[in-house]
Amino acid sequence: MDNRQITTLFDTWNSALKTGDPKKVVSLYESNAVLLPTVSNNVCHTHAEIEDYFANFLTKGPVGIIDESHIRTYGNVSINSGIYTISFKDGTSIQARFTYVYRWNGQRWMIIEHHSSKMPEQLETIDDD
Repeated sequence: MDNRQITTLFDTWNSALKTGDPKKVVSLYESNAVLLPTVSNNVCHTHAEIEDYFANFLTKGPVGIIDESHIRTYGNVSINSGIYTISFKDGTSIQARFTYVYRWNGQRWMIIEHHSSKMPEQLETIDDD
């Protein structure tokens, strides 16, 4: 497996975001996929829940850029995790940690798990005293 092939899966997801059509985004997720979204506290367990999340999220005009990526492939499962920045049409942006888990279904790679969480504003330090 070539890592560039996995990298293009993010480009496909990002292109789907740019369409503004939540159904196009959801079509990239396996039917039993789980989404832990960036700007919601709700875990999305079904296509309907994922579509509902993206219907709201896409109104903000999101566009993603990967800042750091680490790809590992194990047979028909590939994981891409790192940091990305999502910019919005109002000029704001969010830097977030991400993990995409993809599974090859015999025809194409599908997202089976997607976790995205905003970077902490301030890291807490542990006092060794």
